Amino acid sequence: MVERVRHQLFLPRPLSDRLEALAAKPGATKSAILADALTAWLDRRGSSELDDRFGLRLDRMTGALSRIERDGYVLLETLALFIRFELSIQAPLADGDQAGRAIGRERFEAFVTQVGRQIAAGRRTIGAEQDR
Repeated sequence: MVERVRHQLFLPRPLSDRLEALAAKPGATKSAILADALTAWLDRRGSSELDDRFGLRLDRMTGALSRIERDGYVLLETLALFIRFELSIQAPLADGDQAGRAIGRERFEAFVTQVGRQIAAGRRTIGAEQDR
């Protein structure tokens, strides 16, 4: 059995009347109602402490994620504009130009291989000067 300590409280009349009405219901006591209310109030105060403790860190993380998202959009837009530019200045290959198509395939394979190497090594081409 939990040890109980007696407390003397002074409540405003309207609040006291509401407590009396709640305690009049079967199975309810003033002590149980006040203990539940006090526990809930103290628990809310504890959650405020967690907000105070971790709120600043979470705000910083949110800002960092926003910058990462913005940078991703910038990179995608840059890539899309570069591709559109390249496609607009490159002359299309003739249907029978097998040598030109072979050179294009080789260049594409070299490009994909280079991208794979850069990603595997963790190197960056954009912003590499800032990292040094």
